[in-house]
Amino acid sequence: MLTTARKPATVGEILIEEFMTPMGLTQGALAEAMGVPRKHVNELCNQRRAVTAPTALILARVFGNSADFWLNVQRRTDLWEAMHSPRERERIERARPLTVAA
Repeated sequence: MLTTARKPATVGEILIEEFMTPMGLTQGALAEAMGVPRKHVNELCNQRRAVTAPTALILARVFGNSADFWLNVQRRTDLWEAMHSPRERERIERARPLTVAA
C-alpha cells in the first residue's frame, strides 16, 4: 500500500504549475483546446473533478504526453486520499485476506 505521509501533487496542481502557467494558458483557452466547457477545466484545476480515461486521452493529445501520465497522477491522489481518510481506512482494515486451501 501507499505509505507516504506527503500528499502527492494533484491533477489540478500539475495542470496549472507544469502546463498552464508555463504556457500562458487560461482555463478558457485550455477548455477550447480540449473541446470541453470551461467549467470542466475549472473543476479539474480545483480538484472537484477526477481525471477519467477519456479526459486523460484528451489531455494527452492537447499536451503531447500520455494518457497514462494523467491517470497515474489521479491514481496516486486517489490512493493517498483513501489511505488518509479515517472512514476509508476503517473499511480497508475490516477486510481480511483470503486463505487458500492447499
